[in-house]
Amino acid sequence: MSADAIAIRRCEGLDELRACVALQKEIWNFTDAELVPLRMFVVAEKVGGQVMGAFAGEQMVGFALSVPGTRSGHVYLHSHMLAVAKEYRNGGLGRRLKLLQREDALARGIELIEWTFDPLEIKNAYLNIEKLGAIVRRYNINQYGITSSPLQGGLPSDRLIAEWWLRSKRVETLLETAKIPGFKQQSSIEVPAQIYQWKSAVETRGEAQRVQERNREQFLQAFASGLAVLGYERDLAGNGKFLLGEWDEKWSYASEE
Repeated sequence: MSADAIAIRRCEGLDELRACVALQKEIWNFTDAELVPLRMFVVAEKVGGQVMGAFAGEQMVGFALSVPGTRSGHVYLHSHMLAVAKEYRNGGLGRRLKLLQREDALARGIELIEWTFDPLEIKNAYLNIEKLGAIVRRYNINQYGITSSPLQGGLPSDRLIAEWWLRSKRVETLLETAKIPGFKQQSSIEVPAQIYQWKSAVETRGEAQRVQERNREQFLQAFASGLAVLGYERDLAGNGKFLLGEWDEKWSYASEE
């Protein structure tokens, strides 16, 4: 079934929220102690968050979970999880779930959705930056500690913070033209395609950690100098590259803190 044939909508009732928890466990393989529990999905719906589901018939094949937050008196949404079942990936379903989040947020007067993502995940970075138009100018070191998910490969859970300014010219231009606006690139940070292989085996995990530590320092230096991630490239070999420059829009709540 193509991604376009899959229905996306708000989740309804406890059974659909339970399906979110089950899909979360299937994808991340967390221990029970690290799973986002059913109660949090219920609470998110009740307090102004979002639980969006993707359905192939009656089967849940994806979901997006967000919770509300505030910064300097402004309400925004923190999108905590985006999940797509393995057999339904690479068909645009994740992007559709995010766009439904955007539509709902704008209808409520919310201009910002943020989320964190692993700087070593190449496909996810490409989606966030090139397909959604998020920018990045913050880096959190080992945000969740060492997690039980095999996807983390035993490395510190470093995270970039995606800022999705829903009414920005950047995002609106991308949605109208399918391209992000041009910018002057000032630096780049590379992620080798072999990173997944290196993380998955104990004997090569040190190589993955060296990449993480090198890139961590480059990100921290770039953000301290006022640069932001504004683009992302992937080559035919599967390598990824963050492209940094100065963002010419002034969307920010940080200056008011």
